[in-house]
Amino acid sequence: MSKKLLIYFTLIFLFILVVFSFGNYITGNYDKQNKIIVLLKKIIPSDYAKKIRDTLFYIPKMKERNNYLELIVKKHEQGLNGELFSSEEVKSDKNNSYKLEKFFLPFNKLDLTVQWTKVDNTQNRHYIEIIDDNLVCFSGRNKIIYFPISNSNNDKLKQKEISNNLNKILSDNNFEPMGIRDIFYDGNLIFVSLFFKDNKGFSMNIYKAIMNYEKLNFELFFKSNVYWDIFSVRTGGRIQNYKNNKLIYSFGDVNNEEFAQDNNNLKGKIISINKDNGSYQILSKGHRNQQGLFYDKELDLIINTEHGPAGGDEVNLNFNLDEKIEDFGWPTASYGTRYKGEDTYKKSHKDYGFIEPFKNYNPGLGISEVIFEKNYNNENKNYLFVSSLRAGSIYKIQVNENLDKIIDEERIFFPGQRIRDIKYHKDSKTFFMLFETIPSIAVLKEID
Repeated sequence: MSKKLLIYFTLIFLFILVVFSFGNYITGNYDKQNKIIVLLKKIIPSDYAKKIRDTLFYIPKMKERNNYLELIVKKHEQGLNGELFSSEEVKSDKNNSYKLEKFFLPFNKLDLTVQWTKVDNTQNRHYIEIIDDNLVCFSGRNKIIYFPISNSNNDKLKQKEISNNLNKILSDNNFEPMGIRDIFYDGNLIFVSLFFKDNKGFSMNIYKAIMNYEKLNFELFFKSNVYWDIFSVRTGGRIQNYKNNKLIYSFGDVNNEEFAQDNNNLKGKIISINKDNGSYQILSKGHRNQQGLFYDKELDLIINTEHGPAGGDEVNLNFNLDEKIEDFGWPTASYGTRYKGEDTYKKSHKDYGFIEPFKNYNPGLGISEVIFEKNYNNENKNYLFVSSLRAGSIYKIQVNENLDKIIDEERIFFPGQRIRDIKYHKDSKTFFMLFETIPSIAVLKEID
């Protein structure tokens, strides 16, 4: 082949690649971690991209939209059946195979016609928890359902609703509902992180109830007394168990980053809360928006995941729980950049006296929940499983026994999905995920 012909075919290939990538970017059907797509997003103004989408790519966009709406209609029509609507084999970037099944969830969908950060979507965040071999699901609009985990082996989950008094609590206190930010089960108690607005502004409290599959009667467990004036998605709000009869709770900076370093304010902190009297203690500071939280009793370790600004999503480890308030650097240090203007963040954390992230991601993942599984599937291997919203993926990170070294990494990508929550059921070796684009329970199993 002549040199000119080789150059010609190379240019054609590059042109097709760019057009295909651009088309996927315009229609929204793309991997947001793809380097070509990331570059295109930096180059092409969003307003210009929208105009091209509405003209040149109108037909494929409408077909995709119609398919989406058909599934939404079907979801509403099937009620509490929890019908299986998709079953497929997916492969990770290491070519490992997984079986993925998706079941309808009778909760409100994320409104894709408005930006996901808008108030309109704040009640469309939903969470899951494993309780007594059941999967319990809380909607952001206070609807609660459950089903036996064994039902996920069938073509219907056969969901049942649990009545509750959360809407009454909101009404009695003149709270405007802003959704929930997590649920957690401990012993016979279930805790919910409730986001609301009253005449003082926006705030979050924790409520608790004795677990009952007929009705949950919640009462106030922890009143934060923290308020902010402007709606923010940077709330944190995750709850986990802790030692010495305590819970841990993540509180985001709620766009008030100046308080993340202030020990007299809960914004940008992870705290412990005494289950008996509700007293609290700050365990760490310098956080931005902690969307994942996990405590390992054996290592006496808190693992948290948090969103950076533009990039710089972090997996953080805190081993020094009884020694001092550890500082994770926000808003001084971040491996992300500012959305606009000059990037003033320090890239090293350690050089400025802060804790370095165990792992950071650029571009950002829209990082969400994290779970830590030791001796996973009896393989004598330890893994962090990190879920993501923006990247639509599960990141499987193999770590050593002391959790101070990454041995291997694997990514399982689910195109078009946003993963809000993830739980692992050891007995059935099954992952349960909350997909929120079309509200659904995703069931994931490794194929031997």
